[in-house]
Amino acid sequence: MKDIHILAIETSCDETSMAIVKNGQEVEALTILSQMDTHAKYGGVVPEIASRMHTENITIVLEETIKKFGHSLNEVDAISVTYAPGLLGSLLVGIECAKTLALVYNKPLIAVNHTMGHIYANNIEHHIVYPTLALIVSGGHTDLLILKSESELEILGSTIDDSVGEVFDKVARVLGMPYPGGPNIEASALKGQNTYQLPKPMQDETYNFSYSGLKSYIINLVHNERQRNNEIRINDLACSFQTTAVEELTRKVELALKNTNIKNFILAGGVSANQFLRKEIQKVCAKYNVTFHVPNILYCTDNAAMIGCAAYPLFKAQKFSDFTLNAKSSENIRKYVEKNN
Repeated sequence: MKDIHILAIETSCDETSMAIVKNGQEVEALTILSQMDTHAKYGGVVPEIASRMHTENITIVLEETIKKFGHSLNEVDAISVTYAPGLLGSLLVGIECAKTLALVYNKPLIAVNHTMGHIYANNIEHHIVYPTLALIVSGGHTDLLILKSESELEILGSTIDDSVGEVFDKVARVLGMPYPGGPNIEASALKGQNTYQLPKPMQDETYNFSYSGLKSYIINLVHNERQRNNEIRINDLACSFQTTAVEELTRKVELALKNTNIKNFILAGGVSANQFLRKEIQKVCAKYNVTFHVPNILYCTDNAAMIGCAAYPLFKAQKFSDFTLNAKSSENIRKYVEKNN
């Protein structure tokens, strides 16, 4: 079969990224232009600023990606783009760029769900073996699902309120840490001990997750301690929070491994860059003799290479979009699965 080269565009949040991926696995070119330093001044991503910066950066990123590829865009077989979920204005910048390129170069247009991109990032350095269990953990998602094949997914559980990544960022903010919060919580936790007694989230036997209670408890704890002029042991509280949050993820993963007897597991999403989470999940997988895979750190956070990987099975299935393609800011993985299964 002829090699398939797909140009991918990712602008769902605050990274302007493009990549060219061969056969859904080999990254031939990747460019990521982050806005992190700009948004750090505001303590989080400002949607209006993000979309404006995508508009300014997208042609720069395109030129750099073509330069790395070393060939004309005439050599690619399709144009893929993140259409959901994400910040509406940011998504629209990528979509309009993708439509323009597809029209100019007469290439098929492939719409990719951002969350599916995180899953398929595992194909870059490892070949996904089906069936596999997958845990997606990011700023917008906490989902546990079964990948039965390239085209069939089953949702086991999702967050019923806040995602684990969102809570990492909000706890970091209340502890006075700069944006992005997740890496700062992890760094602080390494210096602390698990000494705070925090409520354990959702002690049930479902596969759903809930982190709003843990978040609220910590916010109230910090507020009350400051009102009393008591010392807040930031490193210890960060360690206690991270331990409690990760324990619930690993508990639900173990429950799924035990009940399904599936022998492959992948971790995906921005929070999968957390080394403590990786180690704890790996322990659970080893206990049940399950093969464990997680992407390289570069492919955990938002990037276009993962979008190119997720676009490949859609290309093979000839699932192309027309030029009416629009952004869907709130299409989570459950809605995506319901629409496509």
